[in-house]
Amino acid sequence: MTQKIQAVRGMNDILPSETHRWQAFEAIVREHLAHYAYREIRFPIVEKTALFKRGVGEVTDIVEKEMYTFDDRNGESLSLRPEGTAGCVRAAVEHGLLHNQIQRLWYMGPLFRHERPQKGRYRQFHQVGVEAFGMDSPMIDAELIALSASLWKKLGIAESVTLEINTLGSFESRQRYREKLIAYFSGHIDALDEDSRRRLQSNPLRILDSKNPDMKAVTVGAPKMLDSLDEASKVHFDRVCALLDELGITYTLNPNLVRGLDYYCHTVFEWTTNELGAQGTVCAGGRYDALVEQLGGRATPAVGFAMGIERLLLLCELGDTSPAPEAYFLLLGESVQAAGLTMAEQLRSSGVPIQVDCTGGSLKSQMKKADASGVAYALILGENELKAGEVIVKPLRDEGKQKTVALSLKPLLEAIKCV
Repeated sequence: MTQKIQAVRGMNDILPSETHRWQAFEAIVREHLAHYAYREIRFPIVEKTALFKRGVGEVTDIVEKEMYTFDDRNGESLSLRPEGTAGCVRAAVEHGLLHNQIQRLWYMGPLFRHERPQKGRYRQFHQVGVEAFGMDSPMIDAELIALSASLWKKLGIAESVTLEINTLGSFESRQRYREKLIAYFSGHIDALDEDSRRRLQSNPLRILDSKNPDMKAVTVGAPKMLDSLDEASKVHFDRVCALLDELGITYTLNPNLVRGLDYYCHTVFEWTTNELGAQGTVCAGGRYDALVEQLGGRATPAVGFAMGIERLLLLCELGDTSPAPEAYFLLLGESVQAAGLTMAEQLRSSGVPIQVDCTGGSLKSQMKKADASGVAYALILGENELKAGEVIVKPLRDEGKQKTVALSLKPLLEAIKCV
């Protein structure tokens, strides 16, 4: 027997028994974002590797360890997208969407990172990204957080998530803070793990975000970003916090929250849960005012976030919102197939979901499938019925009696209680 080919580890199939939950989630998100005037943008899953090196940062886990990178036939280095913001900015700059314009954009789709698969963390995973361009006011920071908070209510998970926020300040204040961190961690070099020592000079802020429990004592004692902020950065962050207070959104200040990507500045935030074990972050983002210029556009203030669909679905209880077939059409014999398919198309055009048995099996076998499908009615068309211009309507879920009606649209709609 030929050996079966299985899916790549960490890249999962989404089967029909689960896709209805994805569809319900996606429908809620689309409607919710439309209420905030966000428009969808779609961009490729493959980009030039330079985009992520320049945008995400070369000294990050994503670029150093996790990207799926390959050379194409022309020798150009390409990568599967490991995150969405860089691609969204590239597309917006390339197509002139940001020049003296305010844009509210969102996207949804697969991303790829080569890391150890575990619950809620996969090598192909899916995110919804939300990005706002052209607004430097702290009000848009607060509105984006409010947007996410109200989405959790619609998804029924508001009690399962908590909000942490911090500020990274301006580029200048971040540079001052960086120097303080290098000095502090250099004095505690023996307490640093290998990754942190490697990052000490290149990206010391990432040491604060270490998941190594042995590093907790040294990171807790590190200098705080809030003590290095310039006045403008303090004013911006204080206003964000004041707006969240006015909106009644509860949050915790986390001075060690830095996010894993180099492009962040000022406000950063994460929504986390205790219900998913180690993979507790379900949504994260912040402000990235320098990224557009860094990727070749004009200086443009920007803020956004991304939410992990797989992780959110682990928290949500979403039912099947897709229309189920109302009737199952049994066609008995080749001579009735054309008439049956024609009538089924008329019923569907009238808004009735209907499943046609295309197996050509016996009455008994088709009835078994009709009953197993869960529909309310079986429509039976055989050669005798076709000659008489009739069809049998048999209720499958109640005590109603089987009846024979004319093989035309209005009598059939009346028989299955659709008018």
